[in-house]
Amino acid sequence: MKNKVIYGLFGDDDHVLAATKKIVARGFRVNEVFSPYPVHGLDTAMGLQYSRLAITSFMYGLLGFGLITLLMWFVMISDWPMIIGGKPNFSYGQALPAFIPVTFEATVFCAAHLMVITFLFRCGLFPGSSSRNPDPRTTDDKFLMEIIESDPKKITEIKKIMREAGVEEIKVKNSEKELMDEIDEERRKIKKINQKKKKKINISDVSFIKSLIQKNSKNKMSKKEKKQIKINTPFLTKIINKIKRK
Repeated sequence: MKNKVIYGLFGDDDHVLAATKKIVARGFRVNEVFSPYPVHGLDTAMGLQYSRLAITSFMYGLLGFGLITLLMWFVMISDWPMIIGGKPNFSYGQALPAFIPVTFEATVFCAAHLMVITFLFRCGLFPGSSSRNPDPRTTDDKFLMEIIESDPKKITEIKKIMREAGVEEIKVKNSEKELMDEIDEERRKIKKINQKKKKKINISDVSFIKSLIQKNSKNKMSKKEKKQIKINTPFLTKIINKIKRK
């Protein structure tokens, strides 16, 4: 059976939260909930795992700390030692208090910027990406629940739970993959139709063929005209014979 995407539109965060809890309790999986603002407790009700962005932030902070430490050691200690304010220039450890502000700034810079970039790519919000939001009303005051299911009986049960929770609107559509497959199939059909509709040179039009041959002899034939001649190669002998008779 083909997967179907069930969209339930809610007008209140309490209603969408209650519907999510009931649907998950019945053993169904809520794929996504689109909301204009974060709903407290919704991630727990959906059974989402704890975000690992905090771990990546810590790793990026260590990266920034390591890079700036290496840079300061090379610049201020190894490559070109400088005595500033009587501070020792032969040991990074003894001069550490002077390096703390720069180390802190570089650590925060790397952790913040790289974590934001990771978040954007993880959520598909990188430059050039298309919006996955199926209903623009969720950017205003509506909440949209998305569930993927293939069994008609289960779809009916999910609809019933949504209505009990106070859903305002329910839509059932094909899954995104199937929609893309349908679009590709339509494109292939259109391509075949266009190929069949391509007009070939009318072999009875001797004057037109004669002009093409004259252009070809003077190297003035366009690429399109050369392509037309190439397509109609089987008829060239007949055409030339007709021209000669003229």
